Amino acid sequence: MNKLSKIAMLVVLFLLAASPVLAAEPTSGSGSGGITFLAGSAFGAGLIVLGAGLGIGKIGATAVESMARQPEVAGSIQIAMIIAAAIIEGATFFGLIVCMVRS
Repeated sequence: MNKLSKIAMLVVLFLLAASPVLAAEPTSGSGSGGITFLAGSAFGAGLIVLGAGLGIGKIGATAVESMARQPEVAGSIQIAMIIAAAIIEGATFFGLIVCMVRS
């Protein structure tokens, strides 16, 4: 079993375990409904941050590897890596805001 299928199985397991939390309707009172809503938001935020960390890690690893293979183009690779990481961070912040502000 390769690494990607292990990660996919882990994500599916987390989604199945959290499905009752994510299926609950958010309520706006003090009680278990508000806690359920916060738990669903926290789970979604955790998935978003996990995905962003994996994406930026992959970008960094491949950029360093390509800089080691071709040192003469290291400057342009570094600029492209920073731009790609900024795009991932922007999408991450958008996802976190949507996850925390949803009503």
